[in-house]
Amino acid sequence: MITGKKGNALKAVVTGGAGFIGSHLVDALVARGDDVTVIDNLSTGDLRNIMRHLDSGAARFVRKDLLGEGWQDVVRDADRVYHLAADPDVRASAGNPATVYDQNVTATVRVLEAMREAGCSEIVFTSTSTVYGEAEVIPTPEEYPGMQPISIYGATKLACEAMISGYAHTYGWRSWVFRFANIIGERSNHGVIWDFVHKLGSNPHELEILGDGRQQKSYCSVLACVDAVLYAVSRTNEPFSCFNIGTEDWIDVTSIASIVTAEMGLRNVSFRYTGGDRGWVGDVPRMLLSVEKLKSLGWRPALNSEASVREAVRALLRDTGRIP
Repeated sequence: MITGKKGNALKAVVTGGAGFIGSHLVDALVARGDDVTVIDNLSTGDLRNIMRHLDSGAARFVRKDLLGEGWQDVVRDADRVYHLAADPDVRASAGNPATVYDQNVTATVRVLEAMREAGCSEIVFTSTSTVYGEAEVIPTPEEYPGMQPISIYGATKLACEAMISGYAHTYGWRSWVFRFANIIGERSNHGVIWDFVHKLGSNPHELEILGDGRQQKSYCSVLACVDAVLYAVSRTNEPFSCFNIGTEDWIDVTSIASIVTAEMGLRNVSFRYTGGDRGWVGDVPRMLLSVEKLKSLGWRPALNSEASVREAVRALLRDTGRIP
């Protein structure tokens, strides 16, 4: 039995709710009293991230793959679907484009179809800054006209956005799309910080840095990200609403490496660069999103990029037992 509900509590389905961002969203939804059901195949998620909610009865868990069957009935009673399930690896998407397409685009269309058949008319979707490609306008606003993704991952997310817009306008739904900067923090299991910590765990004397280390990007804490999502959803009421989420500054990769080594208590670490102006095929060397649209609603990022990185490094070191 779920207790502590408020009068306006929603029945929420969270796909990918055992993952990094998804589990933090589940925390927030449970805290405000929503009736939460998580659908996750645990390919990248971890049940430990939400186990306390399952043990307390505050949330339910359905282990299913969105490309399979047996999960659609969960959507039938939902007021809103938070669709976070996806293949999150931008770097690896070049090596398996068809798989990434299925995990991102096909799975999203299946969610939309399940919603249409069930009569559920609200969807929140987590997209990405990579839909903009190498934007010529920085900070990049949501209305940027020249979106040309340069990665398979970014292309699939843009395709998902288009399908959501089409369904929302066709069937009279409300939808929210959020284009994330680099989201970091506790429970993350990929990305540059995770990469650096694990590399230095294996070799504390030398750190390989992809590219030339001068790539500059915005980094936002996962708690600020979830707060921004729920803040915007509660204040907009359109068929299709789109918001950037990030900080108002950026930080370069070498600076992140320096923060990681310092927080690990390491000295005299040699940085070895692989060369080039980007880390991998599809990497966007410079990314800073405009958050003026969110700010117009009254939201502000709590931390800047450097503080978000330092907080995320400390969280990962706690998780891995590598606190110096």
